[in-house]
Amino acid sequence: MSLRRALPLVALIVAIALLVVAVVYWVEPASSLPAFFPGHEAGSSHHHVKHGIAAMVVALALLAFAWFSSAPRRNAPGEAERG
Repeated sequence: MSLRRALPLVALIVAIALLVVAVVYWVEPASSLPAFFPGHEAGSSHHHVKHGIAAMVVALALLAFAWFSSAPRRNAPGEAERG
């Protein structure tokens, strides 16, 4: 698999993972977050909405990158098609 085809796939996988992270930030209070998540605070009932928004924005940017980089390549006028 070439890098041109692998990079959008990796971006898509990371974007899906970040969407899950965003939902976890919005649903779980800080005390229930996994210990490796930034913002984990024992005994806190605070929800990290901004962390979730940041994860969502990065996920959407990665989805846009995967979408546009997976589009078929156009040839310039007069350029021969490569196989």
